[in-house]
Amino acid sequence: MARANVGITGEGISGFLSLSQATEDAPTIIEGDIQGLTPGKHGIHIHVFGDLSMGLTSCAGIFNPFGKNHGAPEDEERMVGDLGNVEVNDAGKCEVHIEDRVVKLIGPHSIIGRSIVVKAGEDDLGRGGHELSMTTGNSGPRISGGVVGIAPSS
Repeated sequence: MARANVGITGEGISGFLSLSQATEDAPTIIEGDIQGLTPGKHGIHIHVFGDLSMGLTSCAGIFNPFGKNHGAPEDEERMVGDLGNVEVNDAGKCEVHIEDRVVKLIGPHSIIGRSIVVKAGEDDLGRGGHELSMTTGNSGPRISGGVVGIAPSS
């Protein structure tokens, strides 16, 4: 069992995500909550680097080791880092529960040491027709995030 944790931070935003994967062929589970976001949908992505030395810009782009276009988590054509959207309630809080078979904590494309970033707007899942739809989901600027840090296995 591989485990990792992410402390999510941003201006007025905080949260904690725990990740687990039983075997390399099993799905990765991402669970937790985030507070301080504006109500509505926000894109959430895994980015290439866990480098926060210059804020969220130093995380580089969405993790895409297979050179795919941006898409929805359930799409065949999607980047590894495409986690879709989180839904934030009127109190500014969202509960996160993602089960994903493409995201890995185990193996050569592990996301441990990378980052999870929340965007200001809704991810159009590559279907919006905007010039950024196929690369970022046109989900706006990066507003919060954190490094995927390895955690003790159980």
